Amino acid sequence: MRERHGTPLSQASAGLPRGLRADVERAGYYPSIVCDVLDVAVAGEETQAYLVYPETTFDRDEVRRHVTVLVLTPTRLVVAHADDHEPDALSPEPYASASTEAVPLHAVQSVVLSHAVARPEKHRPGAAPRELTLTVSWGVVARLDLEPATCGDPECDADHGYTGTTTAEDISVRISADAEGAEAVTAALAFARALSAATVRR
Repeated sequence: MRERHGTPLSQASAGLPRGLRADVERAGYYPSIVCDVLDVAVAGEETQAYLVYPETTFDRDEVRRHVTVLVLTPTRLVVAHADDHEPDALSPEPYASASTEAVPLHAVQSVVLSHAVARPEKHRPGAAPRELTLTVSWGVVARLDLEPATCGDPECDADHGYTGTTTAEDISVRISADAEGAEAVTAALAFARALSAATVRR
């Protein structure tokens, strides 16, 4: 069972749709904080679709919990992220931080969906994939992959510099039926469909 953090949802901001607040509560990561920062960022706009993605990562002997929430409004994509931090120069005790970004829909450059399908020969139309990766880019963050350049001559030992590719990737979430359950993948598909449609109409 996922460890729960923070105050009950009833004490959190009530300005968000009930379903969104319920999903944040189920994620179990400081729901009152997450709802409060979302409420400020959404700023009273209608919520057309949302996706709540909790994640636990393991870094050496350290366990860190994260939650990412994507909210689609008529004009914006709101991204909220909260995670744990160990004591540092800013705080003598462990703490959580939460940040939001509101991206105008006209600024979204691409919505990339990667579907992983188990037993593809038996796939039925409309069935959810085993895993879905949703990557959204609006031109703020890009990943650069470099490797040594070659000329094609196996005997050549000259330095040809480097070659690489740039991939726009402002946010990427990977939802697996094995880890999060089939309902989580279905919810991610519904959000991806809504976001794709919204960027077409921008």
